[in-house]
Amino acid sequence: MKTHYDYIIIGAGPAGLQLGYYFQQNNIDYLILEGGSSPGSSFKKFPRHGTLISINKIYTGYQDKEINLRWDWNSLLCDSEDFDFKEYSKSYFPEAKDLVRYLHDYATRFNINIKFNQKVEVINKPGQDLTEGGFMLKMVRGDKYYCNKLIVATGFSEPYLPDIPGIGFTENYVDTSINKEDFINKKVLIIGKGNSGFETADNLTETASLIHICSPESVKFAWQTHYVGNLRAINNNFLDTYQLKSQNAILDAEIRKISKDGNKYLVHVQYAHAGGEQEVLDYDRVIVCTGFKLDRSIFGTDCMPETIINNRLPALNPDWESVNIKGLYFAGILMQGNFYQKTTSGFIHGFRYNVKTLFHMLQAKYNGQSLPSKNLSLESKAITGEILKRVNRSSALWQQFGYLIDIIEIGDHSVQYYYELPKDYKNMISENNIFTLSLEFGAEQQNVFQVNRNTSAEKAEDSFFLHPVVRHYRNGNIVSTLHLIEDLFGEWKHEEKHIKVLIEYIERELATIGTETIVG
Repeated sequence: MKTHYDYIIIGAGPAGLQLGYYFQQNNIDYLILEGGSSPGSSFKKFPRHGTLISINKIYTGYQDKEINLRWDWNSLLCDSEDFDFKEYSKSYFPEAKDLVRYLHDYATRFNINIKFNQKVEVINKPGQDLTEGGFMLKMVRGDKYYCNKLIVATGFSEPYLPDIPGIGFTENYVDTSINKEDFINKKVLIIGKGNSGFETADNLTETASLIHICSPESVKFAWQTHYVGNLRAINNNFLDTYQLKSQNAILDAEIRKISKDGNKYLVHVQYAHAGGEQEVLDYDRVIVCTGFKLDRSIFGTDCMPETIINNRLPALNPDWESVNIKGLYFAGILMQGNFYQKTTSGFIHGFRYNVKTLFHMLQAKYNGQSLPSKNLSLESKAITGEILKRVNRSSALWQQFGYLIDIIEIGDHSVQYYYELPKDYKNMISENNIFTLSLEFGAEQQNVFQVNRNTSAEKAEDSFFLHPVVRHYRNGNIVSTLHLIEDLFGEWKHEEKHIKVLIEYIERELATIGTETIVG
């Protein structure tokens, strides 16, 4: 039995399968180890109430698969035109069970190398037994595997518990009953104002006598922040029951202590917006819905990754390698520590592009392959033409707005156009003149449904909705920035407002570089 691989991936969820696809297509020596009996096993349990919050928009008006991925948040990337998640569900918010079927068929169709029922007990780094920087993985059932590079794609596999005295008395989102009949006439406290908390509250609204949702900070809405991990509309029906006085409430309060008095929970709170007022509230049930974190128990002391965000996420370099363990990489939702809550890296429609880029970075770093790029002539027409193609078609720039960027390196006689790299990677491309291209939202608005828009192309920097941004850097320092004005349909094809403005900007910036550029 083969036990040594160049790469081992832990986890056959969406991220592991996505990376496995690229490894398989490029004849890389790899193995995926999956603790469950099938791909995507976590989706058999989560979300607890079965409905995904990732959209599945079937009818877009476009025929181009690349464009359609802007509104398909569940498909993994592949070269097959006839294999998409939309063949498994027509629902806008699909069921998790349909994603499980899709992931199973994805693994089978692309012959991804997976060993199931292989739960990792411990990972060590015995350098003397392997090539430099290698890893040894011991399975719960006793098998051992070895690799040179390790990619952890386990997702958040352990609940995160806030540091509250008495938190151990409570029940958790991961295992609390989803049978609403178990909560008939009960007073319920839900700790946490994320989607899991509101999903749980929505389920119990018909039966619980009273529901409070509590955390120190106010509710954050995804439509306001553009972070899809904040509260989504599909889960916000509970807000009606609060504001229309139906015995429920949202509490902005710090929980100081939880204790028990017989069958009652006594919760000591200090309100955030009431002059520090403190109160003791009693409940029949307390459910913790405060999210998840990386399970570090599988790492030995010789390869324990550093963490950030209350030890919830691994600390990563720009290429998603652990900052302190060489050769240890993370994929999937564990990538989101880079620019936390500023990207869609916590979701399939974001991290599928990260994983694709990670594959190319690994190939460049260890196998001498070039990063995906295209050579262009040193002329403004060629550069602007490629930029316009990208902003009007790319799903990666659309989904990973402000994070994944295209980098345009200006050489002495030609241009190298690099695709879909993390924005903190730009200085690794060139210290000379580069342009970057991204799609970005504008400044925060107090009311996102009442935005005063300036329709002039000269005021494009005031655009609130997603729009292209081009920046010119020289020696790592920003020289200038161009915003192209937002468009209602997300298409930047207007001759005067988009194309002409972009051409004039590129020509002007090329003229300042001092090389023999061809303008026009």
